[in-house]
Amino acid sequence: MEDSEEDELLNLSLSVAADRERKKKGKIRENDVSMSTMNSYEGCEGKIFRLLQMREQMLRQEHRRKGVVEDGNGLPLIHLLLTTATAVDENNLDSALENLTDLYQTVSLTGDSVQRVVAYFADGLAARLLTRKSPFYDMLMEEPTNEEEFLAFTDLYRVSPYYQFAHFTANQAILEGFEKEEERNNRALHVIDFDVSYGFQWPCLIQSLSEKATSGNRISLRITGFGKNLKELQETESRLVSFSKGFGNLVFEFQGLLRGSRVINLRKKKNETVAVNLVSYLNTLSCFMKISDTLGFVHSLNPSIVVLVEQEGSRSPRTFLSRFTDSLYYFAAMFDSLDDCLPLESTERLRIEKKLLGKEIKSMLNYDVDGMDCPKYERMETWKARMENHGFAGTKISSKSIIQAKLLLKMRTHYCPLQFEEEGGGGFRVSERDEGKAISLGWQNRFLLTVSAWQPVS
Repeated sequence: MEDSEEDELLNLSLSVAADRERKKKGKIRENDVSMSTMNSYEGCEGKIFRLLQMREQMLRQEHRRKGVVEDGNGLPLIHLLLTTATAVDENNLDSALENLTDLYQTVSLTGDSVQRVVAYFADGLAARLLTRKSPFYDMLMEEPTNEEEFLAFTDLYRVSPYYQFAHFTANQAILEGFEKEEERNNRALHVIDFDVSYGFQWPCLIQSLSEKATSGNRISLRITGFGKNLKELQETESRLVSFSKGFGNLVFEFQGLLRGSRVINLRKKKNETVAVNLVSYLNTLSCFMKISDTLGFVHSLNPSIVVLVEQEGSRSPRTFLSRFTDSLYYFAAMFDSLDDCLPLESTERLRIEKKLLGKEIKSMLNYDVDGMDCPKYERMETWKARMENHGFAGTKISSKSIIQAKLLLKMRTHYCPLQFEEEGGGGFRVSERDEGKAISLGWQNRFLLTVSAWQPVS
């Protein structure tokens, strides 16, 4: 497409969005959507409109950039981002818009990891200047379709050890909980998964259980999975049922429930092992009360084991800037780790960052616009205290789980050397924590994800 055509499309898309906003305020005639009028448009919306012009210029030039040469020092860009966040927090509009303009002239979605992550943080800060009724807000916070989000999730699952570490370690803990009760559980395992997330976690467990089963001693596995919508649940059930048919000595059943369902027909079999799977679920709840209610409900099920997997960070109700800084450290590590998994020009990397991680960054910076309080990205110590306060005791992560996790990373590490707990330096690393009751996946010196196992106590 020629530059003149691109300019026309850019001007049209931004003008239409701006026109909607201005019509609400009764400041323009019905057909007045020209760029000359918009350039004279005064007030916050006009300034943001011009900022978005700069942003769109950055976005539409990405296909012409084959990657920005790294200068080896992203500190000036990080400093500018933090200065911008301070201006946004202090409602200093002029300074915030000036800094954001400078950011959009520097960042790139195909540049080094710092340029890429700062681009999405800049979008989140720009959106924070707006109300949710503004069409500009919708442009900045554009939601991926279900299909786009699924593809991005699949890409990240395939190329990075991030989700595989969580799922394999959780499955090993569940399998060991089942094995401890084999003499009295009638070879029956019931997993209650509070966020089934396409069911990617469970083929590995199905295969592991089938290896223990024989024609004369079959194993029963039932998964009760909560999902976002009926379509996701139906597709998950179809995939898992189809996969399980390849294992004749395993009796498999799936029951899908919508998130928020309060009644579970457990149809509990006599003495079956019940395992509760909380993989990146509690951090999605909108308030502390919902977390407390969920943990109380889980305790009432009297499961044999509860597996908790959460991202490491802090979203405590401190200041916006402290949350912002902690989130920046976390996502900078995630973006940096992707460079170990995928080449810079990879379309899969762009999709992961744009449709998954970028969406999460922008949502995190704006989750409290309506006064919500969400403890997302808590430290391991905070989750530990919360679990103990709700009647759970931590259990040791087995040496087999740790060996399995390290083996996974050896297979999944590409360009940077693998590190273990006693080593320093770069690359992915595995660390035992809390006296062996938790195991974390880290990138360089930053923990990304922590797995822990729990049992209810009376």
